[in-house]
Amino acid sequence: MKESTKLGFGSLCAKEIKPSITAAPHILPIYATSSFAFETLDQGINIFTGKEKGHVYGRYGNPTMDAVAEKIARMESGDLETPAAALLCSSGMAAIHTLVLSLMKPGDKILTQANLYGGTTELFQKIFAPLQIEPVFCRLKDLEAVEDQLKSDPSIKLIYFETPANPTLECVDMAQLAMLANKYGAKTLADNTFMTPYFQRPFNYGIDFIIHSTTKFLNGHGNCIAGVMLGRDVEFMQTKVWTTMKLSGTNANPFDSWLVYNGMKTLHVRMDRHELNATALAEHLAGHPLVNRVNYLSLTNHPDHLLAKRQMSGFGAMLSFELKGGLEAGKNFMNAIRIGTLAPTLGDVDTLILHPATMSHLNIPREIRLANGITDGLIRVSVGIEDLQDLISDFDRALEA
Repeated sequence: MKESTKLGFGSLCAKEIKPSITAAPHILPIYATSSFAFETLDQGINIFTGKEKGHVYGRYGNPTMDAVAEKIARMESGDLETPAAALLCSSGMAAIHTLVLSLMKPGDKILTQANLYGGTTELFQKIFAPLQIEPVFCRLKDLEAVEDQLKSDPSIKLIYFETPANPTLECVDMAQLAMLANKYGAKTLADNTFMTPYFQRPFNYGIDFIIHSTTKFLNGHGNCIAGVMLGRDVEFMQTKVWTTMKLSGTNANPFDSWLVYNGMKTLHVRMDRHELNATALAEHLAGHPLVNRVNYLSLTNHPDHLLAKRQMSGFGAMLSFELKGGLEAGKNFMNAIRIGTLAPTLGDVDTLILHPATMSHLNIPREIRLANGITDGLIRVSVGIEDLQDLISDFDRALEA
């Protein structure tokens, strides 16, 4: 519309005004728009047909979301000769759901571990299994068992794993899993939420795909829900996975994406402090008379200590410990803690405490939980960046309770 055209008051109220931008913004803006306007019909046709790059609709992509995805892709693939591609989703679970649906078809199977995050296990059993995409549970640390499964069942098309696993911090050998998957025509998908790209980069070990719940350490401040999926096959990510996300509506939104972006600016600083506190707290708990065992990868008595040192550059913020006295002792501790917050999440700057048996892994059969070290007395801790002495004093007081 020409500048000289006189508009009625109602039209002035409704009409968009083009912003006058004389210089690029220093900080990434939030593009809070559901759609994008075309200068001409020809431009719209060219963008819709792929002849020209551009945004059309918020579910298809958004400059804020694209910038955050690009930043995470660079973090995860910085050591590679070729870049990876990333897409932001509405949550970590949406990222798993979207990527697995893009990779699998009815009749395919997922080889995975029993000691996953409880929500992931439920997704595999309650959503994918009825779609004839079945999970096959195996101890992925046992490479002979993994190869036997792949050799005997060619319908296994994906190996899905967490390393370290939630909440026992059991690790798997990524390089060996990638080698076996390649040998038998399967893909690999790692959940790297616990470690972040600062401490661990699965692509460096031949892993094909990565997901994060960016709600956790990447954001770090507990004020958004989002997830990300990444792949080394850029074309596959930009075609098949993008289409699945677009049509499923599992995309992220600009505001939550921007909050992740803000949080990532301090990721390296936060993770160093998280690790410093977690290491000291783990060592303190390991010597406490009311604690049976502590799961933290810096401790030399952890079964995967050497493996973690080989494929990680740090040990992270997550630990778990088993109290003597089982469920009752766990309840007493949880109710007595003060500096730590009882919350079903992880990765914030403050310390977060969870009881897996009654919270994150409530819907996992008890025999499976116990077989994987998730006892009634196990407490999971996402160690924050508070003053260390305050943490230790509060844990001591709660343990005595």
